[in-house]
Amino acid sequence: MGKQRLAQLEYSEFQSAMLDEEKRRRKAAKIIAVLEHFRGPLGGLTVADVGCSAGFIADELAQAGAGHTLGIDIDVPGLRKAADRFGERVAFVCGDGTALPFPDKSIDVLVFNHIYEHVVDPDGVVAEMHRVLSDDGVLYLGLGNRLGVMEPHYKLPFLSYLPSALADRYVRAFGRADHYYERFRTRRGLRRMLRAFHVWDYTFPVLATPTRFAGGELFPGLPGKVVRAALARMPRAVLTVLLPVVPTYLWVATKTPKRPVGAALPQPPERVRPL
Repeated sequence: MGKQRLAQLEYSEFQSAMLDEEKRRRKAAKIIAVLEHFRGPLGGLTVADVGCSAGFIADELAQAGAGHTLGIDIDVPGLRKAADRFGERVAFVCGDGTALPFPDKSIDVLVFNHIYEHVVDPDGVVAEMHRVLSDDGVLYLGLGNRLGVMEPHYKLPFLSYLPSALADRYVRAFGRADHYYERFRTRRGLRRMLRAFHVWDYTFPVLATPTRFAGGELFPGLPGKVVRAALARMPRAVLTVLLPVVPTYLWVATKTPKRPVGAALPQPPERVRPL
C-alpha cells in the first residue's frame, strides 16, 4: 500500500461482523428508534443506507415503513448477498460514497453508521450526503471516537491513538492484521467534518434510556439497571466532561435548523456546538 490509502473493497469478506445478522438488526432497531424520536415515523420516505454491505440495516429500514429504500456500497460480495435476500424490498447500488448516484435533495433519510473511519475521503462522502439530502431531511450518524480507549475492530487498547506506522506494528504484533487501516477522528474533528449540518447528540439519551432506543443489551442485568439509573440522574455537566473519551457518538444531522419531536427524556438530546 505504501503511503496511499486504498478503498476497502469486499469488506464483508474479511470482517465477519458485517454478516452477523442478529447484531446488525439490533443496530438497525436503535437507528430507527433514534430517527423516529427525532423526526417521527419513516412511513413513505425515501431512505438510503450509505455503506449498507450485506443489507440487514437497509432491510429493517424498509420494514419500518420507508416508501423507497436504497442501499449503497462498494462491497460487491456483500451487495450480492443483500440483493439475493432483500432485493424485493430494497434497491441496492454499487457505488462510491464520494459520488452518490442520487439527484440533489432527493433523499429524506440517510444512514451513515460506523462507516467514516473506513473510507478514503470521509469529508467527500459527507459533502455528497449534504448534496443529496432534502432540505427537510435527516442524517443518522454512528461515529467512532479516536480517543475511545478500546479500538472497536481489533479490541486493542489505545490503538486508534497511535500514528499509522506504530498502529501497523501494534496490530501485527498481536496477529490481528497486516496493517491498521481505519482512521478515526476526535470529537472536535467530527464536529469539523459535520460543520455544514445542524447536529443533535443522542449519545447520552441512548445510554441513559437504552430500552427506549432498542438498546437494552447495552447494560444487562441488575448491574446494568444500576448503571442506567445513575446515567439518567447524573448532572449533564458531569457527563459533558466525559464527552471527549466516549467511544461512540450517536448524532442526528439536518441541513436546516430542527428540533427533536419525541417525548422528553431523562437525558435529552443536545445541540452539538458547531465549529
